[in-house]
Amino acid sequence: MTYKESYTVELKRELNTDFKKEIIALANCDGGEIYVGIDDNGKVIGIQNAEKTMEAIGSMIRDGIKPDLTAYTSIEEINENDLTVIRVTVLRGTKRPYHLNDKGLKPTGVFVRHGISSVPASDDMIREMLRESGGVEFDKSRCINQELTFNYADSFFSESGVAFGAEQKRTLGLIDSDGYYTNAALLISDQCEHSIKCAVFDGTGKTKFKMRKEYNGSVLKQMNEAYEYISLSNNLNSTFDGLKRVEHPDYPEFAVREALINAIVHRDYDYSGSIIVNIFDDRIEFVSLGGLVKGITVEDIKNGISQSRNTVIANVFYRLKLIESYGTGIKRIVEAYQQQEVQPIFNPAAASFAVTLPKIINGINNMSDREKALAVFRIKDKVTRKDIEMQLGCSKSVAVKILNALIDEDMIEKSGTARAVIYRIK
Repeated sequence: MTYKESYTVELKRELNTDFKKEIIALANCDGGEIYVGIDDNGKVIGIQNAEKTMEAIGSMIRDGIKPDLTAYTSIEEINENDLTVIRVTVLRGTKRPYHLNDKGLKPTGVFVRHGISSVPASDDMIREMLRESGGVEFDKSRCINQELTFNYADSFFSESGVAFGAEQKRTLGLIDSDGYYTNAALLISDQCEHSIKCAVFDGTGKTKFKMRKEYNGSVLKQMNEAYEYISLSNNLNSTFDGLKRVEHPDYPEFAVREALINAIVHRDYDYSGSIIVNIFDDRIEFVSLGGLVKGITVEDIKNGISQSRNTVIANVFYRLKLIESYGTGIKRIVEAYQQQEVQPIFNPAAASFAVTLPKIINGINNMSDREKALAVFRIKDKVTRKDIEMQLGCSKSVAVKILNALIDEDMIEKSGTARAVIYRIK
């Protein structure tokens, strides 16, 4: 028999440290055969100790490669020209990408065939293999980064009274059946690669910024920080029912909360862009990436019909009681505006979904700067001068003047020095 290296055939004079790479490359592509005891030119050299060599190869496959490739490989001894050769047959695996156990899902650990060579896979190739083997849902696929930490999530779950150990991570779908972190785990982790960008505009157009923020880290952390930021722009307005003073927010708090959570839970995380929150004088826009799931219309979601794009993340938020039941978010946003003249707007596009919450005008909206400043203290326990500047759209000197006046009125107290100064309501 004539031996020649090809896309599916690899020849090895002897067992060496690159052997695992050759197995991985074949399993990640179309499979093939590796012959030990034949040099690169196809000349049969043979090996001296077949049993020891076969044991070493078996050990490499079991201990050096993940996920388990045992069922997709066979090792046998054959005779060529009265010389002993080892043939390793490798089938295309179903849990690609296979990788070196000590390197992980990185180009240094994942290999593919290119011509007659085994070469490192690119990040894009690794992601593509993950998508192919993990199904269509992003959050169920294995995560490339397996070195995740959950400092914020640990605290959040603990405060919510929900256990968050290894067993719970498996139950929630953050760890798959092979022990890998999923992309859902990445989103919950401190290493989450996505973000939320918030911007406050002067007026009703996008020509002039007042302030902008970007929130990173766990999506749970982003959610809390973005909600706090948005709440600073949700002023309380006063009307009177007889002698009774009634306060109304610019936007129903429940609608703001649901719009933000829906943007996080239902966005398409295959896109690398950020969730966008734009705050204008007359409205707030929430823009998430990814249009509606195929077959679902705006009328469907208004009626409570839901087809989640990220079922693992949706379940995590459900367990944390951040969402009460599937498919009710948009419906309840509509209900929050039921008695209002203005109504929320839902605008699906091919690659995005936008929710616009219009400002509610209840009577005369004539809060003084003092009342607007006090509104910040209803939202935040610790308030800085910059919080007041952002809320009022004023200068440093005006903010300091208002805060000093509130201190003189014995409404608030000041602590700290220099840049560490904070204010609390008394």
